[in-house]
Amino acid sequence: MSIKLIAIDMDGTLLNRQNLLTRRTREAIEMAKNKEIEIVIATGRVLKSAVHYSKELGLESYIAASNGAVVVDKDLNKVIDRPISRRDIERVMKAGHEMGIYFHFYNEDTFFTRTYVKEIVDYYTPTTEKLKGQSIDIRLYNSPEDIVNNEQLKIYKFLFIDKDQDKLIQLRKNLESLESVELSKSWRDNLEVMDRGVSKGSAVKLLCERLGITADEVMAIGDNENDLSMIKFAGVGVAMGNAEDIVKEQADFITSSNEEDGVALAIEKYVF
Repeated sequence: MSIKLIAIDMDGTLLNRQNLLTRRTREAIEMAKNKEIEIVIATGRVLKSAVHYSKELGLESYIAASNGAVVVDKDLNKVIDRPISRRDIERVMKAGHEMGIYFHFYNEDTFFTRTYVKEIVDYYTPTTEKLKGQSIDIRLYNSPEDIVNNEQLKIYKFLFIDKDQDKLIQLRKNLESLESVELSKSWRDNLEVMDRGVSKGSAVKLLCERLGITADEVMAIGDNENDLSMIKFAGVGVAMGNAEDIVKEQADFITSSNEEDGVALAIEKYVF
């Protein structure tokens, strides 16, 4: 069957190492749009950043952010809203503080952290003209209670970052005892925590149900563990050339890297 929906990860997939969209990728997506194919950005990033790139591509479709914990339609109305429970926010924060691992967490447009790390702050608040539109607010908090007791604050995802793989493995084991959270990775030096059942795959599945599209009419493109669920769901699962081995093993096709227009190549192959 023909492709009717393409779900595309952002980091390591849609974007190159400079967080930019190449001309060939833009052209391939524009051609797919002209064939009335739904182009869905499915990212682990905060919603505001995903909206920025969606607008840059001129998309008028759904956006899945924070690994599918929050999904909006073209008018930014929420169709999925799955924040982490107050109890789990407290338990996840405690686990991170006890192990001394850096972490931050998102709502729709802000990330919160207890520790200022310039490299990370600079990544989320770029100053170059092409990227500054995706900058998100950064807020430092003093005490976990400030977050836990704020009933109005919705947290969609925690991101833990550490170069020590053993620490991340142990943290993952510790958090696996919490049956109400979902764990994943978007890079080898991080660990992501969402509400139980949240994934890009479940988000894409719901969108297909809304649109009357079957799984074999879907192409999903990604590079890391948090993309596996949608790659497995899709009729055509595509791994980037720079993808982790676990993703390549599950994919139907391995395209070139995000530095070599891998998204464009996949669209050209399966759509045109």
